[in-house]
Amino acid sequence: MEFISANMAPIMFAGLVLFLLVGYSVAFSLAACGLVFGFIGIELGLLPPSLMQALPLRIFGILQNDTLLAVPFFTFMGLILERSGMAEDLLDTIGQLFGPVRGGLAFAVIFVGAMLAATTGVVAASVISMGLISLPIMLRYGYDRRVASGVIAASGTLAQIIPPSLVLIIMADQLGRSVGDMYKGAFIPGFVLTGLYVLYVIGVAFLRPAWVPALPAEARTIREDDGSSGLRSLGVLTLVSLAAAIAFAKTRPDEMPTDELIVLSMSVGVGIAFALSVLNHVARARLLSRMAERVTFVLIPPLALIFLVLGTIFLGIATPTEGGAMGAVGALAMAVGRRRLSLPLLRQAMDTTMKLSCFVMFILIGSTVFSLTFQGVEGPKWVEHLLTGLPGGQVGFLIAVNVLIFVLAFFLDYFELAFIVVPLLAPVADKLGIDLVWLGVLLAINMQTSFMHPPFGFALFYLRSVAPAEDYVDRPTGRRIGRVTTGQIYRGAIPFVIIQIIMVALVIAFPNLVSGGLDKKAALDTSNIVIEAQPPAENRDDSTENLDDLFGTPASAPGK
Repeated sequence: MEFISANMAPIMFAGLVLFLLVGYSVAFSLAACGLVFGFIGIELGLLPPSLMQALPLRIFGILQNDTLLAVPFFTFMGLILERSGMAEDLLDTIGQLFGPVRGGLAFAVIFVGAMLAATTGVVAASVISMGLISLPIMLRYGYDRRVASGVIAASGTLAQIIPPSLVLIIMADQLGRSVGDMYKGAFIPGFVLTGLYVLYVIGVAFLRPAWVPALPAEARTIREDDGSSGLRSLGVLTLVSLAAAIAFAKTRPDEMPTDELIVLSMSVGVGIAFALSVLNHVARARLLSRMAERVTFVLIPPLALIFLVLGTIFLGIATPTEGGAMGAVGALAMAVGRRRLSLPLLRQAMDTTMKLSCFVMFILIGSTVFSLTFQGVEGPKWVEHLLTGLPGGQVGFLIAVNVLIFVLAFFLDYFELAFIVVPLLAPVADKLGIDLVWLGVLLAINMQTSFMHPPFGFALFYLRSVAPAEDYVDRPTGRRIGRVTTGQIYRGAIPFVIIQIIMVALVIAFPNLVSGGLDKKAALDTSNIVIEAQPPAENRDDSTENLDDLFGTPASAPGK
């Protein structure tokens, strides 16, 4: 009993790990551990019986948390967009655009993956959409199965780090920080990671060109009457819009945060490109090619939705919850415009949103029960002594934490990691002087590997569910195409897991990748501070008069 009393915190944590390894549901494992060890602690005299009376208040506190309303809003928005045909139009158009280039389809998948991440925030929707649409096309034209499956799975997981990411909402709630700050901090790293994916495909195109062939001429259907591709016209339109965006950015004040500058400049450039395309189409001027018009009209709706959601959040016009609500309305409007909105689609999206939201809430309630008892047995102090005693200070702490998250990601979902591990790490990081927004973005990038880890990565499971498990006949060509094996999917994911680890190292080495997107705090010039103090009163009468001046003439004292 003495040993249990002295080591209740590590025994409790080990009990939770045992529950999870046995295979029990995470939410119920957390709650069961919290209740069982809570009653044991009460019996041993470690905890007061009144501790359990705080549970109802903590649970009602969760239900009253407005920040968590963003979860169902963004989930619903992503599911509606995934079923509205937006991903199909984007992949077809961008695939035609990059078709003449080696690896063009892979570039299109990465680009569309980033676009879907910035509009949906749901990994499953992105991976399944691109797996259904682009994988058959990539197999048809001879892409290596490992590269094709790895690119699709990795691009789908960009929805984890590029705002509006669901995991960033949960991370902000667990760290006690603003969702808007978390979005701003993740904005630049998300697109740097996208660039690393592109660099990997470029490297494959140079070293193994047969793995990522260009589209044949007959597959590129968007052409001009003279047979040209129309890319020159698109290039001119891009340069004009880019010049307008840069010129607008030059007029902004230097103290404007990087994320706001990027969003506003992109909005100006995109708006000018759209206006020119509309004028060309209405006036039938034929100054722009079919490719230029097609790319503009396909890209504008999702870009407008991105501005509606992220732009309003970054500019401080709307909270993340309000941005999610506007995004859900915008997604419904896009589905109506494409004539894809129907009662079965709406019912299916609402049903899936309800399931995911309940999943998040139950895990959060379970983690609250667990954390209440864990704090009662001084678990945070045990974790603090464990981590602050590591050699290397902040760097040693960050290396140990990231290795721990990477290993746990083999077995746990990112929701589970956010609810179980992050609350234990936040107090220690705060004591070491680590910015919690920066830490949240760093851990979110690391948790992204939980989707790509063979053999338990959820993105790999999603792709496996839509990839051909048997040989099949391709309808457009009539050729027989081989199946995609599970081993090929796993091997294709490994390079992208390594890229994500490199991104973690880059964020640690260059903290400005995160902090550069945050609002710049005004510097305080201490040299101009003047402290003035009134001289002490020489007698009681003067001080009484001063008090009378401050508070008014007092009423006559009794007996005076």
